[in-house]
Amino acid sequence: MPAKPDHDKSKPEDAPHYHGHRERLRERFYSAGADALSDYELLEMALFPALPRRDTKPLAKALIKTFGSFAEVVHAPVVRLREIDGIGEAAINQLKLIAAAAHRVAKGEVNSRNALSSWNEVIDYCRTSMAFADKEQFRLLFLDKRNQLIADEVQQTGTVDHTPVYPREVIKRALELSATALILVHNHPTTHPMITLDHVQYR
Repeated sequence: MPAKPDHDKSKPEDAPHYHGHRERLRERFYSAGADALSDYELLEMALFPALPRRDTKPLAKALIKTFGSFAEVVHAPVVRLREIDGIGEAAINQLKLIAAAAHRVAKGEVNSRNALSSWNEVIDYCRTSMAFADKEQFRLLFLDKRNQLIADEVQQTGTVDHTPVYPREVIKRALELSATALILVHNHPTTHPMITLDHVQYR
């Protein structure tokens, strides 16, 4: 019998099954917007650049199951992220880039306003910056006489339920910046992230 012909090596191999899934996710994202995607689907897309030759769906689902939401995943401590099976440094870097971008956007929005006009605006800004941190932070927002943000600084980082506050250093920094008002902020690292605010105004 004549030998069977060799497989035609010039024929491209079938594309991995997840390629079609990626295209469908992209199409839904661009046509219907981010709200049409669940947290794990949005996370899948966020991981595409870091894992171009892998199906990102299992990893995205594992991350959401562990941390709870998209926001909590991107703000999760690096040491915790490394505990997730299948994640690598490229994926972790991608997540931290997203977290940094969210903070930069929030800060830009605050800076572009004439003033911090409501507590809700302050809370939304601080939540983006620190609500999901794994250690308690004491943060200072320095304002001018029109309540415009001069500076946003983390004065101290403590443990999971405590951070020291040094009033002398707070006032010293306020004088250096010629601030006329302060918003003192600290978070409560728990399974339900919380923000506590205090407002101080002086002349």
